[in-house]
Amino acid sequence: MKQALLAFVLGFSLVYVIHTAWGHDHNRPELDKWFQELRRPNGVSCCEGSEAKHVEDADWDSDNGHYKVRLDGQWVEVPDEAVVKEPNLAGPTLVWPRNNNGRIYILCFLPGSMT
Repeated sequence: MKQALLAFVLGFSLVYVIHTAWGHDHNRPELDKWFQELRRPNGVSCCEGSEAKHVEDADWDSDNGHYKVRLDGQWVEVPDEAVVKEPNLAGPTLVWPRNNNGRIYILCFLPGSMT
């Protein structure tokens, strides 16, 4: 019984890690260059050292042009300078979070194509 539970937990963890680590859509290799060229308004690359996470519609919000996103169970304000201004070719809302000593901040945020 313990082995089956351990196998399930390890399998689920692997699927979660693969899903969150592969922010780029590997089924759409034509977007690889686009992902690599995504930049914040100040020119900083979004793909420096981290991958995008897909964000479900229920986990982000907009109020008067300002965004916030729910990560690891907490709402994090998206700095205006982190919002990518170009069209979202991938479709879903994407966020590039960074963890700095337990504090989450947003490197880049790209609203979904349906916003």
